[in-house]
Parts: sequence; C-alpha cells; structure tokens
Amino acid sequence: MAALTPQNEPKVAEYAGDEVSALVLDPGYSSVRAGFAGEDTPKSIIPSYYGDTGDPANPRIFGDHVIDRPRENMAIKNPLNKDGLVEDWDAAEALWQHSFAAKLTGLRPNKALQEWLNNPENVPNLQQAMREAEDMEKPLEDHPLFMTESGWNTAKAREKCAEIAIESWGAPAFYIGRQGVMAAFASGKATALIVDVGASNTSVTPVHDGIILKKSIQRSHLAGNFISSQIRNMLASNQTQPITITPHYLIKSKTPVDAGQPANAILRDFPADFTPPQPSFRRYQEERTLLEFKELVVQVWPGPTPFLSSTNGVTQEEIARGYPGKTFEFPDGYNQLFTSDRYKVAESLFDHRAYIAPPPSLQNPDTPFASSPPTAEQTLTHMIRSSLSHVDVDIRPLMLANVVVTGGSSLIPGFTERLNNELQRMFPSTRVRLQAAGNSPERKFGSWIGGSIMASLGTFHQMWISRKEFEEHGSAIVEKRCK
Repeated sequence: MAALTPQNEPKVAEYAGDEVSALVLDPGYSSVRAGFAGEDTPKSIIPSYYGDTGDPANPRIFGDHVIDRPRENMAIKNPLNKDGLVEDWDAAEALWQHSFAAKLTGLRPNKALQEWLNNPENVPNLQQAMREAEDMEKPLEDHPLFMTESGWNTAKAREKCAEIAIESWGAPAFYIGRQGVMAAFASGKATALIVDVGASNTSVTPVHDGIILKKSIQRSHLAGNFISSQIRNMLASNQTQPITITPHYLIKSKTPVDAGQPANAILRDFPADFTPPQPSFRRYQEERTLLEFKELVVQVWPGPTPFLSSTNGVTQEEIARGYPGKTFEFPDGYNQLFTSDRYKVAESLFDHRAYIAPPPSLQNPDTPFASSPPTAEQTLTHMIRSSLSHVDVDIRPLMLANVVVTGGSSLIPGFTERLNNELQRMFPSTRVRLQAAGNSPERKFGSWIGGSIMASLGTFHQMWISRKEFEEHGSAIVEKRCK
C-alpha cells in the first residue's frame, strides 16, 4: 500500500471517518487527560495513580476520590516510571480505558440484550450471551484515537500503544504525536522552544516546522515532584520544630491554634480488625498536602539577582525575609508563616546550590521521596543553553523568539518572570520572547489542547493509521507515519 501524504486523498480502504468524534488521550506521570477533538479542555482528568487492592475480583481502582478513601491493605501505584515511560502495561491500559470509558464514551448497549429484545428466540440463553458480548465489546469502535507521548518515548512503546488502541479497544484509526509538538501547536507555532515543567520531568524540546529535533532534547528530574521533596526536607528541618504531615484521612477533628503552636487534633480510630493501607497510601496523601502547599505558598525568586548572592553585604535570602510571608495550615490544624523558605524550595530549578538537604530522618536512599542533590547540568538554564547548542545556528534566534512555557509546575508564581530574566541575561544580544498562557488550564493541558486542534483539522484525516493499514503492515507503520 502506498504511504499516505498530504497530497493524496485516502482510498476507500483507508480511514476517512468523522474526525469530530476522535478521542484525544494525553497520559502523564501525574494525571491522564482525555476528551474529544475540537474541544477547548479535556473533559476527563484522573490521577495516574491507582489503588492496588490485592483483590483478584477487583484488583485495581481508579479515580480521584475513590483512591483517597483508606481501604484495607491497599497500595498506591503508578504504571509509569519517573522518566514518564510505561512500566506496567496492563495497569496503564486499564487506567487509560477508565479515563475515557467512565466519563466520555460510557457503557455501550449490550448487543445480545438488544437482539433478545428484538427477537427472544434468537437468544435462548440471555445471561450467557450477554457475558460473551461484554467480553467481545470494544470501547472505541466508534472513535479514532489520537494519543500523545513524551519526546523520549521508545519505538517499542509507541507500537504497543497502537496495538492497545486498535486490537484491544477496537479503534478504527490511531495516531500518536509528540507532546512537545502538540504544545507548540496549542500556542499557534510550528517552530518553538518548548519548556515543559511537569510532575516528574522538566524538558526542553526544540520544535522546527512541526518536527522535534530529537538530539537537542534535554530533560531532568528537577520538576514538580522534586519541589515537593524540597518542601518535605524544609518542613522536616524547620527551625522551631520539625513539621510532620498528618494526612486528612487520619484526622477526626481539630481545634484552631495560633501560628507556631502545637496542633490540637484528635486522630481517627479504625476498627481493631482493620488492616491499615500500605505505606504508599499515606505517602500519596502526604503528597496531596505538599501539592496544596506548593500551589498556595511556594514562589520563585524573581531575580535578576540570584537568590544565594549578596548585594553590599546583604544576601537576597535576608531581603526575602523582609517580604510579606504566607501562612499555611496543615491538615491537623498546625499553621506557620513562611517567608524566605517559600522561595528557596524552588530555587534549585535555576541554581543547584540552593538544594535543601534532607535531615537524618529522611536520608534513607530507599525512601520513595528521597532526592539526590542536583547538578548544574540539570538546572533549567543549563538545559536551555545545552539544547540550543545542538540546534543549527541559523534557527537559534527563531527559537529564542518563540519560547513556549507549559506544564502544571510552571504555574508557580514568579516562574515565567524568573525564566525571562535568566534568558535575557544568558542571551543579551538576542531578542527573547516568552509565551506562557495566563489561563491555568491552557498551561496545564497544553499538549492535550494541541492534540485536540490537530485531530480536528479536516486535512489531518490523511495522517490517521487505519485499522486495515495496521493489519496489513503491522505495528512498524507507527514509526513511519507518526514522526
């Protein structure tokens, strides 16, 4: 079969369906976003974490509020590793299917039941026929699937996604696009330098004419989860007293206390025969509190003078102590005013020397939230410089004039201002222009929005991998078509 090109109309055997019903799936380490092409925001957003119940009848449970309830011996897991690549394909398939089947496509009418209602004589054993029909049911028979992936995803993983979409879910067509390209399209640019600050990774991705320059991609783990670990280290090293996070599910009631005073809370009692959840459940609940702290308290030092430097013998950290602080109340009622520390926890993104080392109580390397000291090469400014050094000299000014900031962790106040100051300092003779959507959903879901735009274009139907093509050429067609 001849390869499809933008100049060729699809043949009868190839996919030429209605793109309006296409489903866009944007999986990430923190959450999975799903929705229909052409819409402004994803209608389904669920955590990438799931509950492992250990029950063979119902081994996994999904959803924001469902996994927040303590269940006996339940563990919290994530099918993706810290690089944002799938490790557990069975869990990933079940998670992704839940993201659209539970909120978007819904349950399809059982074909055996419909046939029985039309003519009962054709279905002598209704219950058995309904079970068999459910086993053969494909959730995406009516919807082509557009999926996004990280710029460093493997060829084998891309082919596996196509197999799941077409063979397991029955999608009539499939396409997988790079998240960096989608973020550029969401900003209306074909050429851009994408700075994506997510949960597990911060990446710098040059996109030129809609194509990722793979050799120039830079990434590090200095992202949202790293900032959370810095907050944890800061709280455990608190000068007045170490602050321990007691999650909401352990609190029965609390009484308001003055700032800095010990918490006055009554803990919840569980039945004597109740097997408590695994430690991963408590860590997940603690991370939710750290996320709230990050959203309400943390701020990036605006610069242009680095946070650890001094001017006329006065350090910037001492200046920060004179700035208005922010108070945060923990689930048990303890509250405290945070001043310079709220700037320092995010400073490592730009200056590795600002790393807050964990106290002895958190120095176990086997601890899931342990973080090693960052290096200068992992900082955002160094990654941008390194990425641009691998780009052709002629297009570097074009990249710097189209820097697109995306990712949920980039929403920390002061981040874009600091990044702009750093870039102006690094490239004083080049015009630097930052584009960061002020609307929080557009910043959080940039790659999904780009996929939604692309999958809804009338000219895109020539790029779909149809089921017939997949069956004819196999999964190798993914690497040839989805570049």
